Amino acid sequence: MSKSLKRVRAALEAAGQTPQITETALARTAQDAADALGCTVDQIGKSIVFQGQTSGRAVLFVTAGGNRVDVAKAAALAGEDLGKADAAAIRAQTGFAIGGVSPVGHLSPIRCFFDRRLLDFDVIWAAAGTPHHVFAITPADLVKICDAEVSDFKS
Repeated sequence: MSKSLKRVRAALEAAGQTPQITETALARTAQDAADALGCTVDQIGKSIVFQGQTSGRAVLFVTAGGNRVDVAKAAALAGEDLGKADAAAIRAQTGFAIGGVSPVGHLSPIRCFFDRRLLDFDVIWAAAGTPHHVFAITPADLVKICDAEVSDFKS
């Protein structure tokens, strides 16, 4: 088991969850994950990471798989201009590689915003630290674990 996957499992357990982690052939995109799991694309919680242009800190937006993040809305929520975070910055600040960024188990605390669309489902799926693993969770539990702000930031 990879270190990233172990960190996600430990974070979920520390939050009182019994992790339901599933291995897929490939879950690099929300559509890949939805196809593998037999769910709708919007039940996939995509982790989109931007970098604050003033602070340099990573900012996480967990959005429904079919939605795109509107950078202007995201920046207004974050209180600073946001830019694309490169792979090295994402790995350094979250501990995850692009394609497997989990909303939980980061190396250091990260500010998180949560797409209200995900609240429409009983269960959602999110990356579990690798491009091949996802976990199931209720949206309310994920909001709580991430200390996320439920917001509107979609295009």
